[in-house]
Amino acid sequence: MALRNRGIIPSLQKPPFLSIIIPAYNEAERILPTLHSTTCYLRQRGTPHEILVVDDGSQDDTAIRVEKLSSNEQSIRILRLTRNIGKGGAVRAGMMTAQGDPQLIADADGATPIQELERLEAALRHGADIAVGSRSLASQDKRYQVKTRWHRTLLGNLFNGVVQRLGVEGIADTQCGFKLFRKSVAQDLFSVARINGYGFDLELLYIAQRRGYRIAEVPVNWTDHPGSKVRVWRDGIRMLREFLAVRKNDTEGQYARLVGRTPEVFLEDMGMQTTFTS
Repeated sequence: MALRNRGIIPSLQKPPFLSIIIPAYNEAERILPTLHSTTCYLRQRGTPHEILVVDDGSQDDTAIRVEKLSSNEQSIRILRLTRNIGKGGAVRAGMMTAQGDPQLIADADGATPIQELERLEAALRHGADIAVGSRSLASQDKRYQVKTRWHRTLLGNLFNGVVQRLGVEGIADTQCGFKLFRKSVAQDLFSVARINGYGFDLELLYIAQRRGYRIAEVPVNWTDHPGSKVRVWRDGIRMLREFLAVRKNDTEGQYARLVGRTPEVFLEDMGMQTTFTS
């Protein structure tokens, strides 16, 4: 089924317990193993779920391959953006249309194994509103494995040091692409978020801290897979610029709570031309 963005968002017959949002841009070569492992794990757990792949205007066969898989996996839906917006915009579109509670952001390459979800769920059960995966904490604990290149670790530590000075305090790893939100919290944060690039994590955590939400940083296993779209120097500088824009937005009152903003209105306001396939 394909529906153009005409104020209609498909509803599942039975609301899922868990939503997993996976942004994807030119991920045809990496996303299928992630989807296979995710669906297998959740099926074994018996957890009602939906997996929402947000294709961010890919130029390769990402959407075609996901659609083919979704014909045999009813839990998989694909939301196709008609142009490339950026990871932040893609995640925002997915989170605002997801129906489960809680809602997980995960990367298309499966860098964090889906089994790590249990650690984040435990944090929510203990009172957190948001649980963020942390490579930084994991690298300090021999029980975990973090496989990455040394320069990414070094530059990542420098980046997070700057970020903490600029306003996101007490979180050692803001950029790990594995984060779990209570649905009400996700809807609150993403309804006001504005950053479309990789700096969207900083924006969310910045707003969340100022809203008083409880954030738990949780060590997770993580593997750096070939094919990453992130360029550490270039994108690191860009993210810091986006974070300065976040601080400016905050001083201008642009993160005030929005009441009654439906997903349909959200997509229209953001100018996101979309196609749903399920």
